[in-house]
Amino acid sequence: MPDRYEAFPSLKFERPEPGILRLIMSAPGKLNAADAGMHRDLATVWDEIDRDADTRVVIVEGEGKAFSAGGDLDLVQSMAEDFAVRIRVMKEARDLVYNVIDCSKPIVSAMRGPAVGAGLVIGLLADVSIASKAARIIDGHTALGVAAGDHAAIVWPLLCGMAKAKYHLLTCEPLSGEEAERIGLVSLCVEDAELEERALAIARRLAAGSQSAIRWTKYTMNNWLRAAGPIFDASLAMEFLGFGGPDVREGVAARREKRAPEFQGPASE
Repeated sequence: MPDRYEAFPSLKFERPEPGILRLIMSAPGKLNAADAGMHRDLATVWDEIDRDADTRVVIVEGEGKAFSAGGDLDLVQSMAEDFAVRIRVMKEARDLVYNVIDCSKPIVSAMRGPAVGAGLVIGLLADVSIASKAARIIDGHTALGVAAGDHAAIVWPLLCGMAKAKYHLLTCEPLSGEEAERIGLVSLCVEDAELEERALAIARRLAAGSQSAIRWTKYTMNNWLRAAGPIFDASLAMEFLGFGGPDVREGVAARREKRAPEFQGPASE
């Protein structure tokens, strides 16, 4: 791969065919959970991809049997304890969403296993999102004790409607790939064994098409997301306000101790 991608050590890159870049989230033993390094890389890699003349289409997947298990708990705890870390990660979270939206190259996501957190941002903001039947899609924010920020407020209501979006974002009930396709949250659902080949076939078709027509169509359609920018910005502010409160500390402790959380945070607004 070109030296340009050496600046993103938490990610792996492959060229399955000319014009197609495969971006692989890789955190062995952690179900590709995003630590501080991966969170930074995921936020910043899209500008580099946009400048890459050899790339027409990007396929995003996770290494092994998971797409991404969300934010690494060490990173979450650091955000809860350190204001400077919290502000840095908040900017990265904002950049991740807007950089994916603004990347001119079409993005195809291939989700299997758990798809949570920062990985799910790309999974659902991708221009074509594919989930295997065994995928387990969950936003997870409220279960951790913070508001559903990241990508959720900007795109879930557009994809699956307000009623389904509120239900899954408030309760954190997981969705299988089949259910996600049924409600319109993802573009396609396929058998697990077919996931990579289907993603490659779609990427191949996009790479062979008129690049100006495809990119300009993406830009135009993504104005729906840009118009929702103030909604996203508010959700991100509420999420990161929560990282300074007591509920997220209990949420992290419960995850580490593998028990149900006992939230005691103030109920008033």
